[in-house]
Amino acid sequence: MRLASLRRSTPFRLAVTFGVLFVVAFILSGAIIYHMLQLGLARDLEQSLNEMNSLIISTYEPNDTEDLINTLNNYASFQSTSDGLYSLTDAGGRKLAGNFAAPRIPNGVYTVTSRDVGLKGHERYRMQVSTIGPYSLVVAENFNDVDEMLRIVLVSFEWAAAIVVATAIGGGVFLAVRAQARLDRVALTMNDVSHGALDARIAISGNGDDLDTVAIQINAALERLQRLVESMRQVSADIAHDLKTPLNRLRLTLDAAVAGNDQQADVSALLDEARHESDRINATFEALLRISQIEAGARKERFQATDIDAVLAVISEVYVDVAEDALMSLDITERCPALIRGDRDLLTQMIANLVENAINHCPDGTDITVSLRRQGGRAIVSVADSGPGIPAGERDKVFRRLYRLDKSRATPGSGLGLSLVKAIADLHSAEITMADNHPGLIVSIGFPLMPAAAPNFSAAMPRAG
Repeated sequence: MRLASLRRSTPFRLAVTFGVLFVVAFILSGAIIYHMLQLGLARDLEQSLNEMNSLIISTYEPNDTEDLINTLNNYASFQSTSDGLYSLTDAGGRKLAGNFAAPRIPNGVYTVTSRDVGLKGHERYRMQVSTIGPYSLVVAENFNDVDEMLRIVLVSFEWAAAIVVATAIGGGVFLAVRAQARLDRVALTMNDVSHGALDARIAISGNGDDLDTVAIQINAALERLQRLVESMRQVSADIAHDLKTPLNRLRLTLDAAVAGNDQQADVSALLDEARHESDRINATFEALLRISQIEAGARKERFQATDIDAVLAVISEVYVDVAEDALMSLDITERCPALIRGDRDLLTQMIANLVENAINHCPDGTDITVSLRRQGGRAIVSVADSGPGIPAGERDKVFRRLYRLDKSRATPGSGLGLSLVKAIADLHSAEITMADNHPGLIVSIGFPLMPAAAPNFSAAMPRAG
């Protein structure tokens, strides 16, 4: 990745931002620690100075300065002026003991340099001046140990800061390059999709992080997009194929009517046939438009609590006689209270389409059964028949628009009934399956029950006849 691209990368900017914040926090913490250590060492030096000064003063007796002078000289003999200063002077400023002659300094505690007390060099001292009888006592300790300790701490802190900065920058660049590479794969995939490669998908790293979550969601959206585009292509092909015959038939009928009219023949039957063919074509396009509206979710604003059992009661009341007229039987074999959220009219149409499909495509004497049961938080509506069924290899295809089995092409219909059923099921987040009924076909649709209301249904619903 080029440096210019890296600087524009959002992951790199975030990594740099957090790296800078981390380094600033580290420096502030180090500064506080350094300051506290400095104060602690200065306090320890002050305490050591006080203890030494008290010890020397304790050897003094009035009219007897020998012990005091010996003690001070002993301390001075073990240390050079660069390590510590000791001085005892009389009232006239004459040196009595120690390793240097202290100038006249008022009593107190001071921080001084070598030049301040008349010595060579650049040493720093913490000095305490006190009075013992007629004498002036000066005791001072060098800051060498304190400064050396602080220097070691400061150097260690500088090295640690350098390591932290290098780690922050290196780690930030590594993480940014890695995250940017994943984002680049997303951009590359979307670019492929925009150029027509609808089967392109984003690779999932398997880390389960937020980028994986986004990639999974984008892949799901691309999957839906691919299905929609393929569905549109299939619909276009099916419309061109399936409507070609009725349009040609309509054109031939109109041509025959025009020819008959030129010969002054009665063309009313031909016009009625043309109108019937036109109505069939219009009904097909209206059904396609209705499916598209349902798939777009245009009816979701009409969703409300709906009792599926009440819908089955309506289906039973309407289609029992229709099935009898077709020399078949329709029974509702199992029912239970089941409240879902949905559009009552669409649900009624969906179940009615399944029942009509069985009536239209099954032979005389077929038994059609409708049932409703609750299973695992879902309401399962099943429509079963004892007819010829649908081959397993065709069951996924029958939900396509305008798709019809070869054996069904002689029967009336446009091949949109099951497409409408699938669209309504998807709108209600329902799962639809087909299976053998031995003999015949059983279509099952599982609707999610309303979570709050479903467990409270306990009263038995009246059964329709």
